Amino acid sequence: MQRPEAWPRPHPGEGAAAAQAGGPTPPAGAGEPSGLRLQEPSLYTIKAVFILDNDGRRLLAKEQMVFEKNVFNKTSRTESEIAFFGGMTIVYKSSIDLFLYVVGSSHENELMLMSVLTCLFESLSHMLRKNVEKRWLLENMDGAFLVLDEIVDGGVILESDPQQVIQKVNFRADDSSLTEQSVTQVLQSAKEQIKWSLLK
Repeated sequence: MQRPEAWPRPHPGEGAAAAQAGGPTPPAGAGEPSGLRLQEPSLYTIKAVFILDNDGRRLLAKEQMVFEKNVFNKTSRTESEIAFFGGMTIVYKSSIDLFLYVVGSSHENELMLMSVLTCLFESLSHMLRKNVEKRWLLENMDGAFLVLDEIVDGGVILESDPQQVIQKVNFRADDSSLTEQSVTQVLQSAKEQIKWSLLK
């Protein structure tokens, strides 16, 4: 007996786009009013993480530049920590001459996004010896990539405890079994992953 095919599930946030593009939409459940479907939980919580300077220029990112510029224009002159833009929920924090952003879909829990942002900021603060500013970030970009790689991977939150992130980053960098070449490979792998996420 052949099993019926499971209905293809779009990546979170793509259901509306598929419907607009004329693609198939999943059938409504029995007794469920059309248009009222609960979002299925997903591990792919984070849509983007990026750090801009106080002129809106990219320093570290997992997103597209046009989106970043629009987000910067909307958030750089406000005091709040949460914004809604382009169907996305954005949490952000400024520090001296940096703006740190974490972006999720419109239905994501702001507290979860904020925990990622807090982890990113505190991890960078520890790594940069409390100098979370452009000059120090640029001088320690490889470490910043490692920090980001330990927190989020492909939109999935891996860690939200800054102490754990720092411990893992230090282990990866200080492990005596790691040669200079293998550290370079780890960094290159993190950069390649970010590059591919930008091309999606």
